Amino acid sequence: MTDTTPQGSWFPTQAEFDTFAALSGDANPIHTDPGFAARSRFGRTVSHGMLIYAHLSALLTRLAPGRRQRLASLLFPNPAYVAEYLQFFAKQTAPCQWSLTARRADGTPVAEAQVTVE
Repeated sequence: MTDTTPQGSWFPTQAEFDTFAALSGDANPIHTDPGFAARSRFGRTVSHGMLIYAHLSALLTRLAPGRRQRLASLLFPNPAYVAEYLQFFAKQTAPCQWSLTARRADGTPVAEAQVTVE
């Protein structure tokens, strides 16, 4: 697998942010309140990092069926916004190692993960 061709994508909605907030208990208004977020330095609501990782995890499950994630190192270098198209990339770097990335359409990374599977 290369990391230059996206293996998945997502166009996040406010309803998904709200549902994830309800499920996770993380109701920070930066994720759930468009009015609050509009007055913040971000200007609009921002995705939960773990919601993005849930999509990356699902991609890994599809690419490596039957493998369990044993360890994941995560980094969220930039925010991902509501209604902002994201692309997902995966690259197997060793027999049990994967590099996963979520990027904005312009290539800016919003989530990076190094994952060990078994």
